[in-house]
Amino acid sequence: MQHLTAPELAAWLADAGRPAPFLLDVRENWEFETCQIAGSTLMPMNSIPARIDDLDEEAEIVCICHHGARSLQVAAFLERNGFGKVINLTGGIHAWAVNVDPAMPKY
Repeated sequence: MQHLTAPELAAWLADAGRPAPFLLDVRENWEFETCQIAGSTLMPMNSIPARIDDLDEEAEIVCICHHGARSLQVAAFLERNGFGKVINLTGGIHAWAVNVDPAMPKY
């Protein structure tokens, strides 16, 4: 599994010459409503097993949560189920708020 820092993800998303990854936010609804990275898709962690067929096994998927622990578990689950391009956002949305978007609400 790969790991990516918030500034590395921001640079990737800003690079028009590189296809954007699928941003998989595995937090709860209330967390997603509080703050989110533009373009991310919410699938709370507990819904992933039932919704795994909604994900593209060939896509580059960046898993996002609050601090990186839940997303790490989801990323490992996806890898065990045949997904080969899974990346965990180190530090989660909190790291994004601290290092990329200081105006983003923190919780």
